[in-house]
Amino acid sequence: MPDKKTLLLLLVTLSLCTRGFSQDLIEKKEKLGDRMTAVYTVLKSDEQIKDGLYQEFYKRKHLIVSGIYKRNKKTGVWRYFNPKGVLMQTYNVDKDTIVYEAFESRASGFDYLVDKELTDSDKTTKPLKIGGRYYGYLPYLAIYKTPFISYYWGSGLYEGKVELLISPLGRLADMKVTVTGPDLLQGTRMSLKLLKEQDKEFIPATINHKPVICRIIIHCRVDGDGGLALFDDDMRRGVKNDPPHINYGVDDDF
Repeated sequence: MPDKKTLLLLLVTLSLCTRGFSQDLIEKKEKLGDRMTAVYTVLKSDEQIKDGLYQEFYKRKHLIVSGIYKRNKKTGVWRYFNPKGVLMQTYNVDKDTIVYEAFESRASGFDYLVDKELTDSDKTTKPLKIGGRYYGYLPYLAIYKTPFISYYWGSGLYEGKVELLISPLGRLADMKVTVTGPDLLQGTRMSLKLLKEQDKEFIPATINHKPVICRIIIHCRVDGDGGLALFDDDMRRGVKNDPPHINYGVDDDF
């Protein structure tokens, strides 16, 4: 058994090592848009390199993203939440695998349409986005803003619909936004150049284990500044909480 002097020396050494490691990193805070804030650590020797815990918060208090960077590369398991703190997805970066995807009811505000009439025997899977149904879809809402100002934005009188066309290869092929209200019906085809490359990548829908083209329709509300925001489940009252399913549907506009 080590004597007291040896134990004291070990504790001092460990303390110095820990202190030296903590001094190698600097905590940074970065505002991402109006509502999101990132908190992460960077190398003291090069503040452009993220290293250690990375988190994003909604309105500075609701944890939305949590994961680890190692020399500017994501590693390990990343977790994605909605603003209510519900875990929406767990993704293993190293294995490129979605470990967990939260249950989705029809009140989620997401619909999935394929250009094939389905039968009861068909086995289908919906398209998936890394980041889950909240965080993963924020970039598509963020690039749109209504072209004029209205006193009634945020009143609940206006709703938006984002349509994403996903190819069998899992690529975003087209995007359209429609805003409707008492005196408005406006459709806008969005340029995909406004999105980052990672925002154009999906896990495609399948029918009987074969990848197929699929449209994701996201029902949104128009917030107070004329932007789009996802509906909370409890905001879509009157919609049954049954599991969603892929429907047959064709849109000639795409």
